[in-house]
Amino acid sequence: MSELELTVSRTIAASRDKVFNAWLSPAILSKVMRPPGTASEAAKVTNDPVKGGRFSIVMKTPEKEIPHAGTYLEIDPYSRLSFTWESPFSQDDSVVTIDFSEPEPGMTDITLKQVKFRSEEARLGHIQGWTAILGGLAETLA
Repeated sequence: MSELELTVSRTIAASRDKVFNAWLSPAILSKVMRPPGTASEAAKVTNDPVKGGRFSIVMKTPEKEIPHAGTYLEIDPYSRLSFTWESPFSQDDSVVTIDFSEPEPGMTDITLKQVKFRSEEARLGHIQGWTAILGGLAETLA
């Protein structure tokens, strides 16, 4: 099952630099990194946004905290962001890659890909999660 992967895309009504920088901002990530379909508090986010730097995201639900962490593998300003994704539901060597393009001024297309999940159920959960996170990001940057 380690070869499972996903792709989620969204167009956000904001400039590419604004959308890219939001992915490196603990203040913005704390608002959007939430489990889908739950009433949850803001996540606790810390990061060192340089290649090789680490990040930590603790998502909170009323019942529990869900820790996530990773290492930045690539930070290509306004074009690509890639990082490992350590969560209870993905493989240890799971990687997320986000590509950013600006088809017209003030509009950004995001394509998020993640590879390596423990199960099909975990992959489907991440599709829901990333879809909700991209939706939250679009609302926050509107």
